[in-house]
Amino acid sequence: MFTEVLVALAIGGLIYFLLQRSRSQVLKAEDGWWGTGTPPDGEEDITIRPFTVTTSDEELEDLYKRIDQTRPVASLEDSQFHYGFNSQYLEKVVSYWRNDFDWRRQVDKLNQYPHFKTRIDGIDVHYLHVKPKKVPEGTTAIPLIMVHGWPGSFYEFYGLIPLLTEPSDPNDLVFEVVCPSIPGYGFSSAPQKKGFNSVCAASIFHKLMKRLGFQQFYAHGGDWGWLVTTNMAQLEPKTVKGLHVNFAPASKPGLPMILSIMLGRRFPKLFGFTDMDIQGIFPCMQKLVVESIKETGYMHIQATKPDTVGRGLNDSPVGLAAYILEKFSTWTSRDFRNLEDGGLTRKFSLDDLLTNVMIYWVSGCIVPSMRFYKENVGRGLNAPHTKIPVHVPTGFACFPNELIHTPKLWVKQKYSQLVTFSPMARGGHFAAMEEPQLMAEDIQKFTKAVEKKKTQ
Repeated sequence: MFTEVLVALAIGGLIYFLLQRSRSQVLKAEDGWWGTGTPPDGEEDITIRPFTVTTSDEELEDLYKRIDQTRPVASLEDSQFHYGFNSQYLEKVVSYWRNDFDWRRQVDKLNQYPHFKTRIDGIDVHYLHVKPKKVPEGTTAIPLIMVHGWPGSFYEFYGLIPLLTEPSDPNDLVFEVVCPSIPGYGFSSAPQKKGFNSVCAASIFHKLMKRLGFQQFYAHGGDWGWLVTTNMAQLEPKTVKGLHVNFAPASKPGLPMILSIMLGRRFPKLFGFTDMDIQGIFPCMQKLVVESIKETGYMHIQATKPDTVGRGLNDSPVGLAAYILEKFSTWTSRDFRNLEDGGLTRKFSLDDLLTNVMIYWVSGCIVPSMRFYKENVGRGLNAPHTKIPVHVPTGFACFPNELIHTPKLWVKQKYSQLVTFSPMARGGHFAAMEEPQLMAEDIQKFTKAVEKKKTQ
């Protein structure tokens, strides 16, 4: 009996030690200089400068000239979107872009929110800073940073921002929103040195939020934005009050995940699996392996030799549009591969899709945006942040057409304080742009739950 008690105490002590060690792990980032050459003598200019998106006749004339000189390619018969962007439908998209799309009007739309730039670690960081017009008496606006991914941009959040800063329900929280462009994306300048990964971006965004006067804030992200905001929570867990994500692929498959893959279809209740989980991950070979191989060819290219294909995309607006818009088709719904038009306008307007493409075109950011894969994926999957759990309160919006389905059990392996897990009614990878109302509602639900806990 005495021996059994000692063994039990020893095991319990070991578990406690491991848990405490896990909790004490904090991601570390070193200050870097990502501009050209060496850092300048003296302190860096920390001025915050207003920024306005502009265009010109010369810019549009160059675009139209390049579009007019494109060489059409015939699609295979009955190929739909299975070989990539269908060339016949691409001709229709390009015709609309050339003849009907009004970039000047979209520039005005981009400028409806205040844009700024500020220099951090040698990078000109571009961001939106949208303050609420009205905050209920006795309350304060809740600061929220929202980070995009690839091949998206800050523009993905244009439908979501007003729902958060000007909610129609008087019982809803009011947010003050900051939407930065990841360095190398949109109107943020590109790193000029190797090694700029998600942790570096997270460190820069922490510095940005501090420069704006926020000592604590919430964070939201999808795609790369998921990883950048997750790293922000790992770097400074006391600064990030809450983390909301809609993408959370398992970084380190642990024993619970492996067992759930082996036995979950037969014993779903044992792992808390729902019908949505069963449909999303089984049969495993098809859902987790075959589909991943089908849809990640771009990732291998960008994680190995991004500059090669990037150079062609940087020169050809039609090639750039095909490369980007194909993702807005297939990543919104795999079933769209079976459609001649890729289902593009079932969820988005051509104006919105082409505005996102134009942000890549006019800024010339396609190559540095692709390099982000090289710096994160191409250097191996064993980075320190993959081993460190997140202890910040977390909310996960689980959209049914996301690229990778992540059951609650898997999410909790990384995010120990999972406050909300929301199976969403509809939506895919670009959920903030596709379903802004659903996303706003879930951000509200999560933030209210965290704020309520803090007052108890």
